[in-house]
Amino acid sequence: MDLFQAIILGIIQGLTEFLPVSSSGHLVIFQNLFGLNEPELFFDISVHVGTLAAIVIFFWKDIRAIIISLARFIVLVLKKRASFHNVYEDGDAKLAILIVVGSIPTAIIGILFHKIADILFSSVVLVGFMLIITGLLLWGTRWIKKDPKSINNFSVRDALIIGFVQGMAIIPGISRSGSTIAVGLFLGLNRETAAKFSFLLSIPAILGASVLSLNHLSAHNVLPLKVTLFGAFTSCVVGYWALKLLVKLVKHGRMQIFAPYCWAIGIIALIR
Repeated sequence: MDLFQAIILGIIQGLTEFLPVSSSGHLVIFQNLFGLNEPELFFDISVHVGTLAAIVIFFWKDIRAIIISLARFIVLVLKKRASFHNVYEDGDAKLAILIVVGSIPTAIIGILFHKIADILFSSVVLVGFMLIITGLLLWGTRWIKKDPKSINNFSVRDALIIGFVQGMAIIPGISRSGSTIAVGLFLGLNRETAAKFSFLLSIPAILGASVLSLNHLSAHNVLPLKVTLFGAFTSCVVGYWALKLLVKLVKHGRMQIFAPYCWAIGIIALIR
């Protein structure tokens, strides 16, 4: 992989990690077009870390509030001024618990599917089919009219379902952001809560996937530092602005505009 390819793939990762069109699916397609038949594992990890940095920067105020709230709650429990059943009284502490709960099914699915990841990422046909599925999910959000649930009404059941859907997004072509936000909306979450939870839930998922991938890293997977850094930096910068755009579109109920694109790319992948 050369520097030009690294920058292009970094842009693709940054755009598609957050825009609901499947980053993994696009990386498979473009790596195939570039003739990179073997997955560039270390590069894939690097660009995902780049988009992870974009999430942390964009949601830093929320992350900081969650950390402070959770730390305060733990101190109160230790001082016996509160009990664990009071956690739901604080929205930020509750959100932290729901992220942990939602991460459980994601982790289980990720561990089970990780051994066949190379097979999944080698099939352009699978990517095409799953992109069509993603498009259907996005199109379905256009009929959602109600948004009654805020964080106060967000249940453990909701978190488990969204976590399960996030786990299934290990299949290339299934958009992680698109599927988790769409399912959150189908469950009745308001748009802001669905988007925020989706991206905060992705933080432990991306970290966990990166750690698992490192176990399979060998010397021949490591690219020159310049190539890796350019790819990661590009994915971070582009990812930040793509994330900002998607959050705005979700708030305005416009996720379905990405459905035709998913269908078009999916069909092209199937017939190529």
